[in-house]
Amino acid sequence: MRYLFTLLFIITSLQSFPQDKGREVKGQLTIDGNKRSFLTYIPNTTKPGKVPLVLSLHGGFASPKGMFKLANFKPVADKGQFIVICPASKRIWHDGNDDSGIDDVKFIGKLIDYAIDNYNIDPKRVYVTGISNGGFMTARLACQLNERIAGIAIVAATLDIGEGYDLKRPMPALYIHGTKDPIVSYDGGKLFGRKIYSHDAIVQKWVTLDGCLPDPVLTELPDVADDGTSILKAEYQNPKNGMKVLSYTVFNGGHTWPNGKQYLPTFIIGKTSRNLDACQEIWNFFKQYKLGH
Repeated sequence: MRYLFTLLFIITSLQSFPQDKGREVKGQLTIDGNKRSFLTYIPNTTKPGKVPLVLSLHGGFASPKGMFKLANFKPVADKGQFIVICPASKRIWHDGNDDSGIDDVKFIGKLIDYAIDNYNIDPKRVYVTGISNGGFMTARLACQLNERIAGIAIVAATLDIGEGYDLKRPMPALYIHGTKDPIVSYDGGKLFGRKIYSHDAIVQKWVTLDGCLPDPVLTELPDVADDGTSILKAEYQNPKNGMKVLSYTVFNGGHTWPNGKQYLPTFIIGKTSRNLDACQEIWNFFKQYKLGH
């Protein structure tokens, strides 16, 4: 009997402390005299060879720690064996086209170099995702750093119209947007004095650029949460090379990350849908692609 209790204690202890839990590492680079910080999540893995990198960009006035709480890629990274880096903006993201003196495109480029040199990253498997201001920055990187990125996933954001931005290189792209987003309108229009594409318009730009068939495969995701939201997935594909553009319309969804933290009350940012695990879905999308394929 004593042996049985000891065995049960050992089993319970092993279950309480997962063996595959990774670690967070703080880092810093200096870009044009500005100190830039970032937070890296490294899964505990024995997988040999080079590993993928997911850059996860927080929204305006947020932080890397906050982004990990909002979009928790850690368990997905543990299972998929990839590294996640959440860089920190200087309050908001800049792309070098303004007079702020901050060039975040250069910062992200140097951060990719750092990750390749220090974490055995596969340079052909670098992906970028982001929400809100971080989503717009992701789109700008797709315009200005496209030769280094294998795929993008954007939540609650689109792309500025004009402003020197243009989509140039075909790239797998995934967009998630709530129809009741009170901050970045699903229908586009004006945002803080800028003109932005609607969700449908930016998806169609990618569909054309990627050479996808115009008629998507439509799927209504199961309403497993019964939380007042529903999701329509539209999948566009280029049959010659397998490249895809995915659109997720979150009906009655807000300025939120599906299955993420409800970081502000619903009456301010709208509802967070529980009918889609955005982190898992984004990784499922990314892992199909690498540069040159």
